[in-house]
Amino acid sequence: MRDLDPVVTNGDLYRVVFENERVRVLEYHDRPGERTTPHAHPDSVMYTLTDFRRRLEGAGASRDVHMAAGTVGWLPAQEHSGENIGDTETHVIFVELKDAAPAPPGGIPALGPDQGG
Repeated sequence: MRDLDPVVTNGDLYRVVFENERVRVLEYHDRPGERTTPHAHPDSVMYTLTDFRRRLEGAGASRDVHMAAGTVGWLPAQEHSGENIGDTETHVIFVELKDAAPAPPGGIPALGPDQGG
């Protein structure tokens, strides 16, 4: 089976900015006219940093999308490729979900953000 991890298939456009046992956070950045090869995303939360237009292709279908900066949305697990069809850069953060959370030690979660990795 081929590796469809976007960091592997399109490492010039995707980079890991944080990862632990529960999530992986990716930053995606491209310029007008750039394309991705086929890759897969698990269930994720997407946060758009710029306005952009993209053409997504996968599962025998094609869809053009326009996203406004500051949009937060659910991205169900999927395999696709994409092309920046607009005149602005695409800049997005993906929070990819992993397995369910383990029980915290003693059953009481810590307060505040975890500063570890």
